[in-house]
Amino acid sequence: MKHFYTLLLAFITSFSFAQLAPPTELESYYSTVDFTTTGVYLKNDLIDVTADKHVNYLSYGDVWDASRITDLDPNNSNNVLLLYGYNDTDGSITTDRTRGKYDNGGGVGDWNREHVYPKSLGNPNLGTSGPGSDAQMLRPSDVQRNGQRGSLKFANKNSGEFPNGESGTTNSGWYPGDEWKGDCARIIMYMYLRYGERCLPTNVGFGSSASTPDDMIDLFLQWNAEDPVVDGGLEDVRNAYHGNASNEFAQGNRNPFIDNPYLATVIWGGPDAQNRWEDLSINDEQQNRIKMFPNPVNGNEVSIISNQDIIAEVYDILGKKVTVQNMTSNQTKLNISELTKGVYIVKLSSENGTQTKRLIKQ
Repeated sequence: MKHFYTLLLAFITSFSFAQLAPPTELESYYSTVDFTTTGVYLKNDLIDVTADKHVNYLSYGDVWDASRITDLDPNNSNNVLLLYGYNDTDGSITTDRTRGKYDNGGGVGDWNREHVYPKSLGNPNLGTSGPGSDAQMLRPSDVQRNGQRGSLKFANKNSGEFPNGESGTTNSGWYPGDEWKGDCARIIMYMYLRYGERCLPTNVGFGSSASTPDDMIDLFLQWNAEDPVVDGGLEDVRNAYHGNASNEFAQGNRNPFIDNPYLATVIWGGPDAQNRWEDLSINDEQQNRIKMFPNPVNGNEVSIISNQDIIAEVYDILGKKVTVQNMTSNQTKLNISELTKGVYIVKLSSENGTQTKRLIKQ
């Protein structure tokens, strides 16, 4: 039945998906991938390029050094960002979002390079070499917070639960937090490409694979769509570093679902994820003229710099539009005073196209 579904999916969706072509700077990396295909055919091409470009194999110890380069806090280069963390000011160490980059180890108040999903959920156990030392999968996390997560599978939160985007236990599983759920989904997708049946999504999260041509589950497709990649954010920084094999602690391969989350939609279906390769008629210079800062933000305004008039639409993490503001060219302030703390999606539209950015209000 899965094989039949794959053929049907490839036939039907080839007419409905957006045309894909990587930007100029990624054309060489993806030169062997046929982006006119869909379903498992596209997946197989991405499997090949992801494995072929993985030319440097890091030890578990090397990941300490890699993390101090790839996971820096953009607001303070002395710190790393902590997966599952969400608050640096509530008096609890375990909820910290940032930590000194040399405060690593295995004790209270330390950060460790943690497997995004427990290595025990691999089949067999991922260990601390090979897939267990893949730096695309290992992220800094507070030792105690990750201990609270334990060996739980990923799960969705209930309606109204964790209103400020917190991580925590829910539904017999672990919710990674609004800021991190997309990161986690895209890492799981990468691990599935790179290591196949050893890293099945059905083994690491609660969800159904009935609508996909293989073992991807709807939970991760949902998270990938709801929590897009931030332009130039942490995921991009990590991906760019590891995609350059000449960097000292780089693997040489990229996570294609960070480069374009929409690839997951083309392969597995589900809700339309962010397409970072659309609007190909807009040159990079024009695209890059739309800037939004600071992000994360502690106040009630965000600066938008653009050479065009734009419409800024802000959506909450469930996809509900919470505010709309028309903005003229040059620097303008987006008023977010009515937004509570949490993660939002900002859609910036102009006559030349649309950009989607993630906004974190602390």
